[in-house]
Amino acid sequence: MRILVVASAFNSLAQRVFAELGDRGHTTSVAVVDGTPSLCAAVRRHRPELVVAPMLTTAIPREVFSRHTCLIVHPGPPGDRGPASLDRALTDGEVRWGVTVLQAEEELDAGPVWASAGFAVPPGVTKSELYRGEVADAAVAALLLAVERFASRSWTPRAQTGFPVRTRPWLPQGERRIDWAAQPTESVLRTLRAADSQPGVRDELLGGEWFLHGGHGEDRLRGRPGAVLATRAGAICRATADGAVWIPQLRRCRSGDGPRGIKLPAVTALGDALPAVPDVPAPLELPAHRETWSDIRYTERGEVGFVRFRFPGGAMSAVQCRRLLNAYRFACRRPTSVIVLGGERDFFSNGIDLNVIEAAADPAEESWANINAMDDLVEAVLTTTDRLVVAAVAGNAAAGGAMLALAADEVWCRAGTVVNPHYRLMGLYGSEYWTYTLPRRVGAARAATLMAEAAPVSAARARALGLVDRIVPGPAQEFAGAVTRMAADLIGECDVHLRIAVKKAARERDESLKPLAAYRAEELERMRAVFFSPDAPYHALRSAFVRKRPPGDTAERFDALSRLPRQDMHIAGKEAVCEF
Repeated sequence: MRILVVASAFNSLAQRVFAELGDRGHTTSVAVVDGTPSLCAAVRRHRPELVVAPMLTTAIPREVFSRHTCLIVHPGPPGDRGPASLDRALTDGEVRWGVTVLQAEEELDAGPVWASAGFAVPPGVTKSELYRGEVADAAVAALLLAVERFASRSWTPRAQTGFPVRTRPWLPQGERRIDWAAQPTESVLRTLRAADSQPGVRDELLGGEWFLHGGHGEDRLRGRPGAVLATRAGAICRATADGAVWIPQLRRCRSGDGPRGIKLPAVTALGDALPAVPDVPAPLELPAHRETWSDIRYTERGEVGFVRFRFPGGAMSAVQCRRLLNAYRFACRRPTSVIVLGGERDFFSNGIDLNVIEAAADPAEESWANINAMDDLVEAVLTTTDRLVVAAVAGNAAAGGAMLALAADEVWCRAGTVVNPHYRLMGLYGSEYWTYTLPRRVGAARAATLMAEAAPVSAARARALGLVDRIVPGPAQEFAGAVTRMAADLIGECDVHLRIAVKKAARERDESLKPLAAYRAEELERMRAVFFSPDAPYHALRSAFVRKRPPGDTAERFDALSRLPRQDMHIAGKEAVCEF
């Protein structure tokens, strides 16, 4: 069918829906819209047989839903309504939740149900982790079933009259506010986790108003409730009534009509306002009984070393790249035969940290430092010739993060993952040795196509293309355990030492044909020209992206995109349309 995917942002769920529908043979277009006019214009132009809305913050108007069947993905079980379903589900401590695919009608979230799916809510999960994991899995399963039912022309959606109605209105900041002197740590964490990515928890800190993003428990540090006790790897530790929590990111509250604040490492955001507190080293090897925060950890199981990392939003600043490189080098000194690189769930990596770059005194210099730090990390993986390296891709990977995965000998990818092996939509040529690793995986012609199309790739298609070696089935919560078992099996399945010897010979042969340094120099020459050119589209695209400005309100983004090769994106009025 001709399916139009409409979304307020082409986020992880919208990308996955687009990729999964394409895998099943549908002709799919994506319209990123910012309101009724742009939504109506997109539908009139595409004349779809079906409209799908996986993430839409505006109501579908009667003009559209009266003429077209419109399937809405609601992140709540049948009968649940309102814009704060996940926020309130986590705040209320729900242990089971669901997703409903319903038909758009006049009353929001009240239309007949085409499909639904339920899931268990893992303990301690954040809203963004839940959304990109269990919610996305359930949403895609339910939506694909709904599309099948619609295509059959014989299935009638079921009215919600039999379901108990529960409306969940917006969760205002007044209800989220933390009482540091009275709330125990678990209550504070629940509040922070229910708002970790958006909208954050508004709070007064060191004389300023900030949004707090993310929260992790701390089992040893104690102090006056609300006080900043320590820093670690850019995060701050803040005392609660009975313990402490680590907060990785802060975003300054906007004053008046000022620019939207940018999420930054808490230490960077606070700057000179941060009091003199101890900077506690991040423990690389953490005992099982400890509860504390560290974004990079190392563990061993027999001959396998696991370098696990988790950075907010999957972005990796120059500092984080260097820290991860140090951890990787530590792992390479251990007596192992296999290194597994990747997190336990959620994002693998999305490449350079555009937020840190945007906030830097000199964004061009910070961009340059960040890309070189990413290159150093990828080079270390590519030149590891005394053991096998596995990239464990638990969640989405994009741009330089996708190339980091491709530097490994094997890529193991969770079934629900989306891979974006391109840079073009940020106006960049790309680095991280992609001109070596991508053609090595898929061939030169297909590599060129992937980079030009700039389309999200599902795990299944990534496996078919050769980007991925193994797909790991199951929910996000089970990925880490599955990878641990698979790594142990790998030791027994093959002659690891023979594979290492073959790998070493292949690297030496490739180096003799064209040194890695040559690939890096050629890529960085293109990147440097973009970073240090004030007129390059990258700067406007980056600013719009990090400040979450809607496409319809971002004239400079339209202008920047219009100066890119027009192979798969065009701008029409106030609508940004991605066609793949």
